[in-house]
Amino acid sequence: MHGVATSYSPSPDRTVPASDAAVIAALAALDVDASTPDAVRRALAARETELSARLLPPTVVAWQGGDPEPPPPWAGLPPGTRVCVETEEGERLEWDVPLPDADRSDLADAPRGSQVGGRETSPRSGGKSEPRVAPALPLGVHTLRATTPDNRTATAHLITAPHRLPPPREKTYGILVQLYSLLSRRSWGMGDLGDLAELAAWSGRSLRAGFVQVNPLHAAVPKPSDGPSDPSPYRPSSRRFPDPVHLRVEDIPEYAHLDGEARELAADLTRQAAALRESVLQQGQLIDRDAVWALKVRALELIREVPLGPGRRAAYHDFLAEHGEDLEDHATWCALAERHGPDWHTWPAPLRDPSSPESARARRELMDRVDFHCRLAWLTDAQLAAAQRAARDAGMDIGLVHDLAVGVHPSGADAWAQRRHFAAGMSTGAPPDAFNALGQDWGLPPWRPDRLAESGYAPYRALLRALLRRAGAIRIDHVMGLFRLWWVPEGRAPTEGTYVQYDAEAMLAVLALEAHRAGALVIGEDLGTVEPGVRETLQRHGVLGTSVLWFERDWAGTGRPLPPESWRADCLATATTHDLPSTAARITGEHVQLRDRLGLLTRPAAIEQAEAAADVSEWLALLSRLGMLPGGGGHEQEEIRAVHRFLLATPARMIGVWLPDAVGDRRPQNLPGTWDQYPNWRLPIADAAGRPVTLEELAASPRLHAFMDVFRTRMDVFRTRERVRTAPPGARPV
Repeated sequence: MHGVATSYSPSPDRTVPASDAAVIAALAALDVDASTPDAVRRALAARETELSARLLPPTVVAWQGGDPEPPPPWAGLPPGTRVCVETEEGERLEWDVPLPDADRSDLADAPRGSQVGGRETSPRSGGKSEPRVAPALPLGVHTLRATTPDNRTATAHLITAPHRLPPPREKTYGILVQLYSLLSRRSWGMGDLGDLAELAAWSGRSLRAGFVQVNPLHAAVPKPSDGPSDPSPYRPSSRRFPDPVHLRVEDIPEYAHLDGEARELAADLTRQAAALRESVLQQGQLIDRDAVWALKVRALELIREVPLGPGRRAAYHDFLAEHGEDLEDHATWCALAERHGPDWHTWPAPLRDPSSPESARARRELMDRVDFHCRLAWLTDAQLAAAQRAARDAGMDIGLVHDLAVGVHPSGADAWAQRRHFAAGMSTGAPPDAFNALGQDWGLPPWRPDRLAESGYAPYRALLRALLRRAGAIRIDHVMGLFRLWWVPEGRAPTEGTYVQYDAEAMLAVLALEAHRAGALVIGEDLGTVEPGVRETLQRHGVLGTSVLWFERDWAGTGRPLPPESWRADCLATATTHDLPSTAARITGEHVQLRDRLGLLTRPAAIEQAEAAADVSEWLALLSRLGMLPGGGGHEQEEIRAVHRFLLATPARMIGVWLPDAVGDRRPQNLPGTWDQYPNWRLPIADAAGRPVTLEELAASPRLHAFMDVFRTRMDVFRTRERVRTAPPGARPV
């Protein structure tokens, strides 16, 4: 009744019961007491009474454009119910739920002015009723009110959304990169938004790429006093606002107007930044986000003292007005974190509640710091906009593809500002599977599905809108989380969790609505164990999937590599991701050697190595049979090119190129299952010898250009075919 699973099926032939403790804890996080048999009986009775009396759930969905179009949410209301919709633009629309045909015949004989089916007949129509029919509703989030003939009433949020998002206009390919890893000769020790704009402009113009996909650029949790910050971009403080650590300081307009002592201090900071950059590029040091931020925040403090011009000030005020309370809450958390530390659970008790009088007083006292953090959000947003403009100006049809992390850090700004929407004492993760017998605990608090529905999914809408404002597409990490999430009670092992369902229809409707408004594509990361029907539902709504070559086999039949014509079209196809070995490492078997050195193997290294080699050999044999591997293999660079020729031969609408693959990088950016054993999220892009490579060197790399010729040649063929297919009769392709 509350969407908490009492069992789950890791495979079609196996059902695993959830523990009583997990179910009780999940229900408690939803404010349902199931701790004793009496409590269970009371909770059941209360829920049954609530559901039997409810005309409508808190949020309902009306799809537009389906074939056939799904029935509207008011179709199940009693005949004769008056429906009133107040649109988000303030327009008021009213109509009646139709009566059955048998009841309509009674209207002709009814006295004028009498009540039939809850409606008054019209004296002007000879006693016949003139019921209003449902009009076409505008897309948006509206308020629906219903009044039944017996005067019962209900109010719900109504999400009207396009049933299916359009696919990419043409087959395209693009670059996949972890932005922090892409250093240039101008960045301050880690890749920044200036580097992103440069990469987009170069790859769009020189490589004819259609997009650049980056890691989540969400605001991170600041460094605590007793250690480093969490470097993972997938455990952010906030998903609603970007991280100012990505700012290119010199590109801020006010930087050019620093003078006197401020200019000298800024020059000294740029010298320190150069030394930090060289320590990564030349001395083998890891990327140190905390050191980069320590320099940048000092420079940003100097820049803040430069008055904004009238136009810039007006733009800043528009940004403040547009983001309103959400931005003020985020900036307040940042200011309080500077004073009390980055974990709000350790703050003075009154400040743990963002709506308390003490929090309001602290906001006023810290208004100078609140304004500083608001300004950083504005500056970062402006540079994100510049990067997307650079991509589009370079001819990219899509441009930037932003990544939406599956959740937020429990100590961060979103968990504080939106605390009532998060399930207290719970963490998201994954149940045990073939790859991880102990399950996973990601340390991210899950949203409460009931509170989301009550709010009309307002927090979800806001974060999607914020992410899509500077994007041509978004990638949703663990897109299965729109349907259900594995909740792990605090202090329990991941094996002692259970699934909690979300209203996938509402979640998808919000996603489709916001993506439609932004003119953006949506890519779902649907790797791993996926509940039956999820991929089909996503495909129906135009959400692209993710297909990684090494995992695409005929699992229901022969188990052999899936030939290119059998791949799905509605996907982003890649050879690897940030969590997987690079293509060079997989082909050479170095990924097994790495895991062996770190003690991560659960079987003898020889067995793992033989299995990995057999897997690669089977794929290379297929590539050779298809004529994609001239000479039959044995040459690493040619084998990597062959893998990508194969991807281009599939019907996949988008092909992703892992940028480190273009220069033969061996190292994964993240090695799941490790913490201190491996430098996750802190490695610069490097060549086959492990030497860090700058953006400028990438652009001039002979290996990269030989690799990218595969794409340039093939995409020219595709685009010529497309022009011929769409040309008017008698036209000749140019």
